[in-house]
Parts: sequence; C-alpha cells; structure tokens
Amino acid sequence: MTANEDQEMELEALRSIYEEDECFKELSPTSFQLRIGDHEDPKAFLLDVSWPETYPETGPSLSLQAFFNNRISSTTKKDIISKLEEQVEANLGEAMMYTLFEWAKENQAALMENHQPVKDAVASNAVSVSKKKEKKEQLTKAQKKKIISRTDNKGELPRGWNWVDVVKHLSKTGGAED
Repeated sequence: MTANEDQEMELEALRSIYEEDECFKELSPTSFQLRIGDHEDPKAFLLDVSWPETYPETGPSLSLQAFFNNRISSTTKKDIISKLEEQVEANLGEAMMYTLFEWAKENQAALMENHQPVKDAVASNAVSVSKKKEKKEQLTKAQKKKIISRTDNKGELPRGWNWVDVVKHLSKTGGAED
C-alpha cells in the first residue's frame, strides 16, 4: 500500500471512531485536534497532530500551541511532546493515531503530573483593574442642604424653578428701557 492509501484508510477509521466525540476535531484530511480531559479540567490539554505526505512511514508532527494550552508551562509542554514522540517512534510504519490518542487519554495524569498553572498576564491585569473602585463624588453638607431645600417631598425640583432665578437676575441688571 502507498502512504496515501494508508492515510485514507486511517482517516476513514478515525472519522467512524470519533464521529460523535466532541473532543475530536478534524481540521483538514491531514490535520486533527484532540482534547485530552474535560473542558473544565485544569489538567486538560489540546493536542494538534498533522500528517506529513509520507505518513505513516514518518511520524506526524505534534503540537501543543493552541490557545487552550496557554495556561500550561513550556516545560510541561515539552515533556508531553517528548513522551508522545516516544510513542510515535514505537509505532512508526503503521497507523498510529488511534493508539496515540488513547495512550494520551490513559496517561493524562502522568503527562500532567508536573503541571503548575501559568498565570495569564491579561487575566491578572483584568483582576487588578476590577479591584479598583470608582471614586464617587462626595457632596458637602451645605450642598446637600441646598439640594434638599430646592426639591419637594418626591425629590423633584418645582416647576419653573430656574425661571425665578432668570427673572431676579434681569430685575437687578435692568432692562433696555433704563
């Protein structure tokens, strides 16, 4: 069999196995994503796998660069990739995607044993901004009394309250007849 025939057969098998699985995503006929662990699990990670043209004679490329993995430290990512590449080397020359995915699922705890969550700079910045309280404008006692004296029992200003001030002002300044 040629590499393309092997790829087509494995692609068919993957589609039938992971048809209803929400953790598996086919990005293209040679590129896949698999979420290892539950979405809310802090030790879950998203594995990107791409097949080269000569797959399965050469191993697939593995990546943990998805945004979902931004809370995983780079050393933990390197450890996971190195352990997965060991599995790739052991299965080289045969269809290995299902084996690789299932091995990652079974060994998730071992792969993430040294996991220390990375604090995201954006998230920590957002928390510090939200902690700052908005300063409310404080009124003095005199300002409060003045507001209360102008309003009625419902807290509303009486009708025409601003016209009285205009008439007083005009009476003091005089009119055009003076």
